[in-house]
Amino acid sequence: MKNLTCFRFSTLAVLVILLIAAPAWAQDVKTDTLKVIPADSVAAPKPDTATVRPRVVIDTIRYRLIGDGNFTRGNVNRSLMVLRAELIFSGPVINIATNPRFTYGKQNGVLAERDSYVDLFVDVFKKRKTYVFGLAALETSNLRRIDLRQMAGAGIGYRVIKTKSHDLSLTDALLYESTNFFEKATVTTVRNSFRIKGKHSFLSDKFRFNHLTFIQPALNDLSNMRWNTILSAEMPLNKWVTLRTSFENSYESVVEVGRKRTDSRITFGISVGNK
Repeated sequence: MKNLTCFRFSTLAVLVILLIAAPAWAQDVKTDTLKVIPADSVAAPKPDTATVRPRVVIDTIRYRLIGDGNFTRGNVNRSLMVLRAELIFSGPVINIATNPRFTYGKQNGVLAERDSYVDLFVDVFKKRKTYVFGLAALETSNLRRIDLRQMAGAGIGYRVIKTKSHDLSLTDALLYESTNFFEKATVTTVRNSFRIKGKHSFLSDKFRFNHLTFIQPALNDLSNMRWNTILSAEMPLNKWVTLRTSFENSYESVVEVGRKRTDSRITFGISVGNK
């Protein structure tokens, strides 16, 4: 009887072991028979069905149209109108900007200003702290008796501050310049162009102050110097329209006979745009 009992317990133990081991053995068999698919082949779409995002060169456009001027009547009849635009085309790598300007003015019925200016800046990696850029500009000026001025060059920029309320950058470039005067002989030179540009907003963007300064000495003749400064104060009326006043001062050491080297003006106006 004892042997029969031992046999039964032994048989039961074997059955229990088989019942416990059977699922694991079956799982091993299935695992061995399953085709293992690499994780990469599941996650990665097939080349012909993959959605490839197109490379975007320009993804943001900002613009602003500005009209400034001043008018006086009496002993001196003076009218001045300044039309300018600010256009910026931005992308992940390249930033393209242009700031065309046209100035027209009369004093006592005599034409004083009929000046035009257009430039083109191409910045590479401008979203970084340090970036590089190329530029070109054309200018005519009845005020300074310039028939045509041409400039082209390249340089490096450094972003000092970039926050929601403040943007300050410094740039330095080498420029080739050719100026055809109305009477004076054509002057060609190579300039160093140092620029300080800043935009600042205060009181939750209820007041803005912008400044732009160029200092441009000629490298082959230090007596040939130019600078230009524009200061503007702005009060936004809404997202699109802004009231503004600006002060501009410019200096050129090389001018035609009878022309002053320094010019200054104050204007009042309005701007419209998303910039």
